[in-house]
Amino acid sequence: MVTRSAVAPLAAASVVALLGLTACASSDSGQADPTATVAVTATDDACAIDESTLSPGQVRFAVTNDGDQVTEVYVYGEGDAIVGEKEDITPGSSVEFTATLAAGSYQVNCKPGQTGAGYRADLTVQ
Repeated sequence: MVTRSAVAPLAAASVVALLGLTACASSDSGQADPTATVAVTATDDACAIDESTLSPGQVRFAVTNDGDQVTEVYVYGEGDAIVGEKEDITPGSSVEFTATLAAGSYQVNCKPGQTGAGYRADLTVQ
């Protein structure tokens, strides 16, 4: 037989456990699905993107390194502020990263060898 004084702590523990499970179930990554995907092709002497005009929101950048050097890719906003990046992309590999972009002008910058100014492609969000 369970006494009344034992029921309250058991009920409270059950509620706490259920709240914990609910929190875990609803917080997959904490971010909305991307509104667009931009394919980026990085080579040893270029940075090509398949979309140059997007709507504001979270954007997935799908990068393929078709060069012979390890590269890194940055998304620059105004004043070269970094709004997204992925480093150490080995030759022949593909990676993804996301960035939330408001209306404005951006540049996608591929840096073969992970040094120097790299190669930039313009991106407009409107």
